[in-house]
Amino acid sequence: MTLIDSHCHLDFPDFADDLDGVVARARAAGVERLTTVATRVRESGALKAIAERFPDVYFTVGTHPHHAAEEPKLDGATARALAAHPKCVAIGEAGLDYHYNYAPADVAKRVFRAQIGLARELKLPLIIHAREADDDVAAILEEEMGQGAFAAVLHCFTSSRALAEAGLALGLYVSFSGVLTFKNSAELRAVARDVPLDRLLVETDAPYLAPVPHRGRRNEPAFVVETARVLAEAKGVELATLAAATRANTLRLFAKMAATERAA
Repeated sequence: MTLIDSHCHLDFPDFADDLDGVVARARAAGVERLTTVATRVRESGALKAIAERFPDVYFTVGTHPHHAAEEPKLDGATARALAAHPKCVAIGEAGLDYHYNYAPADVAKRVFRAQIGLARELKLPLIIHAREADDDVAAILEEEMGQGAFAAVLHCFTSSRALAEAGLALGLYVSFSGVLTFKNSAELRAVARDVPLDRLLVETDAPYLAPVPHRGRRNEPAFVVETARVLAEAKGVELATLAAATRANTLRLFAKMAATERAA
C-alpha cells in the first residue's frame, strides 16, 4: 500500500532542522510522493530546490490568499519560469479566506482569478484554498470555468456540502486533511462519504492540522496514513482500496507527476 501526500509545506521553518528525517519517515510509512505547496510566488524557488533535493518531492507555484496583498499583481514571468520545471505540478495554493481577511476581498479575488487564468493557460491544475468564503469561491469557479476549462482540487476541505457539490459538478477533486479525524468532524466525514471515490485526495497540510492520534503535535507527511484510514472508514472501503484510488486520482490530477513516473 502506498499513499501520496498531495499537499504539505516543506519549506516552512517548522521543518528546517528535520527535513531529511521528515522525508525519510514519510517513505517508511508508505508515503511515496509529497507535494510541497507554495504560498508566495517570490518564495517558490525555495520549493523548487527542495523538489530537486528529494526525488519523491514535487512543488507548486502560487500566492496564498493570506499573501494576496503582498503579491497583488501576479508575477507571471517568475511563475511561468518555475511552472516549466518538470517537477512543478500545479498552480497555487490560491483562493479566498474570509476568516482572517489578511487581504482586501477585491485584491484576493483578483489574485485568485489571475491564478485560475495561469492554470488554464499552462494546463496545470489549480490548488484551491477556501475558508468561510464558499459562495464567492463557488461563483468565481463557475464563472471562470465558463470561460475555459481547468483542473482543480478543493484542498484541506472543511467547507459546506454545497461547495463540495458545486466543485464536483465542475469536475473538481476534493482533498481531505487531518481535520477529518477530529472528534467534532462528523459532518465533514458525512460529506467525505459522499464524494465519489475517483474524486478523492488525501493530504496533511503539514505542519498544520495533525490527525488523531497525533493532534497537537507538528504535523508531517507520514501522518497522512491516519487521515487515509479514517477516510476509508467513512467511505466503507478497505484502506488499501482507498490508498490505490487516491494515488491514482493524484497522478491523474497532477499529470506532470505521472509523467515523471513513466519516465523513471
